[in-house]
Amino acid sequence: MIEILTGLPPHVVGFKLSGKLHDEDYKTFVPLIDAELAKEGKVNVLAQFHDFKGWDMHALWDDTKFATTHCTKINRIALVGEKTWEKWMASVCKPFTMAKVKYFDVSEIEAAKSWLAEG
Repeated sequence: MIEILTGLPPHVVGFKLSGKLHDEDYKTFVPLIDAELAKEGKVNVLAQFHDFKGWDMHALWDDTKFATTHCTKINRIALVGEKTWEKWMASVCKPFTMAKVKYFDVSEIEAAKSWLAEG
């Protein structure tokens, strides 16, 4: 499931990801990123993981398509998590985007927002 985060700095779109992601989740968040891109040309993304279980096969394909079509349009990506494998995921996704990617522990979410506001 994807929940839209509010109260973020300008030009930052944020989402809280929990459970297992499905195709419908991508139909929710991709248009929000595209709308911000239409206004500004670039965007920063905050992805907060909470009890995240990964993707079903359709959502994994959606994620691959999103990465290839948006890889040059995102300035910074802050991944905020609570598990070791989520920190590892920040390293894995770096080759698939032109964005600066940085991992923050859930206790550092305000630092993640500040980092995104800089970029």
